[in-house]
Amino acid sequence: MSNFYDLLQKIKQRPALYLGKRSLSHLQVFLDGYTFSRRELGIEVTKQEREFEEFQEWIEQRFNQVDTQSWSRIILFYSEDESDALDRFFELFDKFLQRDDTLEVNAMNYGHPVTYS
Repeated sequence: MSNFYDLLQKIKQRPALYLGKRSLSHLQVFLDGYTFSRRELGIEVTKQEREFEEFQEWIEQRFNQVDTQSWSRIILFYSEDESDALDRFFELFDKFLQRDDTLEVNAMNYGHPVTYS
């Protein structure tokens, strides 16, 4: 079985196949069903799924909407329609994933003093 991020990539490439139509709300329902079914089957939460749980807080901070709505509602509010919101989700999700790259680079450089000539 592919991992969680592979699944999101497949949805990004062919949203209508997985969601019925290009819709952020449909993605939210799909992911809720995915999560529910895995929990019902007793499948452990993966590292990627745990990381995705942080996406809610990241979106709240990014849009300054702390504890108001779900990540999908926040993105939809700032989008033209469901299709645009789905596109924005994938753009924002890519940025969310990149934040870890930045943190890793900072952590790698953190212990090494920078010298200037």
